[in-house]
Amino acid sequence: MRKTLLPITALLSVSAVFFFLSAQSSPGSSYKPKRINKAIELLEQGQPIYYTGGHGGYAEGKKLAQTWADYINYEMEHGALDFTQLREFMRGLADGGPTKSGHRTPAVIATLPVLGVDEAHMKANFWVAQQVQAAGVHGILLCHARSPEAVRVFVQSMRYPNAKPAPGIGEGLLGNGSQGYAARMWGISPAQYMKKADPWPLNPEGEFLLGLKIEDKYALANAEKVAAVPGIGFAEWGPGDMGISLNLPDGHGANETLHPQMREARAKVLAACKRSKIAFLNTVRPNDVEEMIKEGVMIGSGGQEAAERGRRYTKRQMPW
Repeated sequence: MRKTLLPITALLSVSAVFFFLSAQSSPGSSYKPKRINKAIELLEQGQPIYYTGGHGGYAEGKKLAQTWADYINYEMEHGALDFTQLREFMRGLADGGPTKSGHRTPAVIATLPVLGVDEAHMKANFWVAQQVQAAGVHGILLCHARSPEAVRVFVQSMRYPNAKPAPGIGEGLLGNGSQGYAARMWGISPAQYMKKADPWPLNPEGEFLLGLKIEDKYALANAEKVAAVPGIGFAEWGPGDMGISLNLPDGHGANETLHPQMREARAKVLAACKRSKIAFLNTVRPNDVEEMIKEGVMIGSGGQEAAERGRRYTKRQMPW
């Protein structure tokens, strides 16, 4: 099943079906959010999104509530796997909001120490993803996504059993009780949460954004297969880990400075994203953000200056 990133014209035709959020627009802003997940709302409009890093608990969350970024990458792959701290971070975000765009919080996407290396590993450890989901985050980025079978279990673990069936994805594994705290963080009722907490764009009304790090030679070999799994919304090529896997220099530099084999790896992941119509994540810099957007980058890391240049270039209307 192919996934579609909707252009802004499509958003206009469907916006009436989205309920308005409990959070109100910030003073001085006339923008009214149409979604809980700010990142998905922008991607539906055809607008690139930009992120920053996050960690810690309540104080760190409250401080980041007014971030310049569209979403926060909460690092748990190599950072502490502390679910209580993550819950406090989300509570701090909610208390420090709303954002300038009127969203209750910036979107939060967490990375995990659970890896997409094979189906057995994912089946044994999907409970970690579910504990993170229950903290109220808006998405998860699965590292080392080597196996399409593992990715299918990943998507399955982020769905309720009564969600609309999807080709190749088993019945959802989320259980009753997972919705309580997360619903409070999203500012909606538990019943609303159970309808909205589903992967987008598999579910056009879903508010959960799932991503993949196609970041080693094994994942690269399966790039098209893992990117095509229904329920995945974006992917990246992981230039640091890809360099280690291929025994080549780190790939965080400018595209023209990459080793030819690294450039080929990046191109393969970008092509897989385009083929499956999901967003591609890559570093953007103030001097190349426009070029990256033209190439097809829809999710950028690289700091506030690059983000603001990109937003001006794409004539973004949502406040930041």
